[in-house]
Amino acid sequence: MSAPSRRKTRPAEQPAPVAAAEPSRSELRNEAARAALEPLSPGERPLGLRVAIGVAAALALGNAIAYFAGATIGGKHPGGGVLAFTALAGTLAIGMALTRYWAVILFEALLTLIILLFTLFLVEADSVGGLAVCLGVLVPSGWLFWKLIRVMGRIQVTRREQLPPA
Repeated sequence: MSAPSRRKTRPAEQPAPVAAAEPSRSELRNEAARAALEPLSPGERPLGLRVAIGVAAALALGNAIAYFAGATIGGKHPGGGVLAFTALAGTLAIGMALTRYWAVILFEALLTLIILLFTLFLVEADSVGGLAVCLGVLVPSGWLFWKLIRVMGRIQVTRREQLPPA
């Protein structure tokens, strides 16, 4: 057996207090942008949100009609994935109509995928028609994406103001 150590233990050192650093210029700009946002009025639907609701509802309705009318993709009837997307688009349309933040951010994620996909199609476009289709999807999708960013901020401000004080 070894002898017990006779080393003295030091008391734990307390970390030195950190002085509060001044916010960076970007954080100051962020605060100014947040302060400039005004909450949504009850029943208010900005243009970008109305367009997004219409697009999501049209996607859901169009897919449902095509599916039940017997439309085929590559000679085969599409599977349940089409119905799942139809349900997702319909749920997003309803959620955005109720000005739910989760619905807007999920729709933004869907727009991001569409923008990425059609950008890849644009690289492979081998005709003027292909170019026109890609740009016909990319330009409105980019515009809608941009418009929904401010809408999301206004929804957050609205929700924060509705919360009871802590």
